[in-house]
Amino acid sequence: MLGRMSGETSGEDNLGWTLGLLLRAYQSSVVTVIGDLPHGPRGYQTLAAVVAGDHPTQLALAAHLGIDRTVMTYLVDDLVQAGLVERRLNPADRRQRRIVATSEGVRAFEKLERRVREAEDGLLGALDAAERETFRSLLRRVACDVRDIEPATDPCEVAEQVLADGA
Repeated sequence: MLGRMSGETSGEDNLGWTLGLLLRAYQSSVVTVIGDLPHGPRGYQTLAAVVAGDHPTQLALAAHLGIDRTVMTYLVDDLVQAGLVERRLNPADRRQRRIVATSEGVRAFEKLERRVREAEDGLLGALDAAERETFRSLLRRVACDVRDIEPATDPCEVAEQVLADGA
C-alpha cells in the first residue's frame, strides 16, 4: 500500500462518505421497521410532523419537511387513504386545509416511533446512550442551520443526489 501524501485523508475521514454510509444504513434500518407505511421514511417524517402539530397546513408541512408541495399532496392523499391523517377546514382561513392526525394515526405513529428509535439506537450502537443523544443534538443543530441557509432545498433531493454521486 502506498503511503498517504501530505493533506490526503482516508475515506473514513471524508464527511460526505461518512454521511452517505450512515444515510444508507439508516434508510435500510428504518425501511425495515416502518413496514407498509405509505411513502416509507418520508411518510414517517410527515406523520411525525402532523402528530407534533407544529405545521398545521399542508403548505407549512411541505415547507418544514422540504418536500415539493405537489409531492406533499400525493403523500397526504395516501396517508388520508390509510386513515392516518385527515384534512380539516382551517377555521382561521376556510381556503386552507389543516392536516390533522387521526386517533389511528397517533397510535400508529407511537408504535412506529418506538421501532424507529430502536433501529436508530442499533445503528448508533458504537455510541453509548449519552453519546447518541449528543450526536442527535449536534445533527439537529447542523440540520436546522442548513435549513436556514437553504430553505428552498428539498432535503430528500439532496440525499438522493448524494447517494447517486456516491454510487
